[in-house]
Amino acid sequence: MTSDRRVAVVTGGASGIGEGCVRKMASEGYHVVAADRDIEKARALVEELTTIGQSVSMESIDVADSTSVDECASIVQGKYGRLDVLVTAAGILESSANLLDMDLEAHDHVWRINYHGTIHCARSFGKLMRAALRGAIVTVGSTTSFVAFPLPAYCPGKTAIRRVTEILAVELGRFGVRVNGVAPTYVITPAMQAKIDAGERDPEVLRNSGALNMLVEPRHIADAVAFLCSDSASAITGVMLPVDAGFNAAIPYRTYAGGVPWKE
Repeated sequence: MTSDRRVAVVTGGASGIGEGCVRKMASEGYHVVAADRDIEKARALVEELTTIGQSVSMESIDVADSTSVDECASIVQGKYGRLDVLVTAAGILESSANLLDMDLEAHDHVWRINYHGTIHCARSFGKLMRAALRGAIVTVGSTTSFVAFPLPAYCPGKTAIRRVTEILAVELGRFGVRVNGVAPTYVITPAMQAKIDAGERDPEVLRNSGALNMLVEPRHIADAVAFLCSDSASAITGVMLPVDAGFNAAIPYRTYAGGVPWKE
């Protein structure tokens, strides 16, 4: 069947930033496919949004497995006959580590999901958009792609996603497909909340890390994603948009060796 409604696929759509994007895109009138490994969470989200009249479905996906991603893309094409938006929100966090002493298996696991997962999804779903000569892809990067962090897997992986986003923008642009990314700061997702609860993150440090002194939530990231997918961004591609409450501006400003001309 071919759907008259615009179709969006959000990987990692069952929770965190992905869930925020599912909610936002559904409210914008898309049929949204929440693609995730956690089928129970995805089902609960679909049931909730369907109850209020929004068009949402779910599919199983393991972004680290290219075969699983290919199968999901094939299912979406078969069911809906179109794909207008892909949001690659599936990802995991990392605790700080010394690169020389880090756990190599843990390092590789972060890359398999965050970086390779993004590549797998861009390839499988991007081919559908290339054939259709339309679409918008939004990758989920990180503010860590702009400066160094003591996250030897996560930080380089997100930096690689930033470059891949630019490469894809050029490769797919002539086919009418735009590719952008969002670079969130610390976001209060379930994964981040778990680190807060475990004493691994201080919420006040998170709140005060940027210029706006606020806690960034998944909905803030989803608003930026929706903009980048919209006609209002029709001339924007190859951009990694910080959604960071001013983090990138605040850190060098506040650590200026000459002193800050005002007190916190």
